[in-house]
Amino acid sequence: QVQLVESGGGSVQPGGSLTLSCVASGSTFDQSAIGWFRQAPGKEREGISCISSTGGSTYLANSVKGRFSISRDNAKNTVTLQMNSLKPEDTAAYYCAARDYRYCSANVHDFGSWGQGTQVTVSS
Repeated sequence: QVQLVESGGGSVQPGGSLTLSCVASGSTFDQSAIGWFRQAPGKEREGISCISSTGGSTYLANSVKGRFSISRDNAKNTVTLQMNSLKPEDTAAYYCAARDYRYCSANVHDFGSWGQGTQVTVSS
C-alpha cells in the first residue's frame, strides 16, 4: 500500500498560483495512478485531476482545465499539481490519492490510499 503526504497549500489572491506536491512512500507507487481531489465545506469530494502510473495519460476536470496541470516524477515518488489563475471557487481541502491500478479514474471509490489533505484558500 502507498502512503501519501500532501504539501503546498496556503492562501492566495484570485489570479495567483500554488503548487501542490504529493509525496508517496511504498513500493507500488510507480504502478499506481494518482488522483487529486478537493472538498469544499458542505460539498462532496470531487476528482479534479489524475495521472496514470507512467505519466502518459492525464485527466483534468472541466472546472480546472486550462488552469491546472499535473505531472509526476517516479524517481522521486512525487506527483505535482500546478494551479494557476486561481479563483475563489477553488477554495477547498485538496487530497491526493493512489489507485491500485495503472490508469486514471475520477471516482473517489476507485482510490484506496489517501493523504491527510492540504488547505487552499483563494480570497482577496
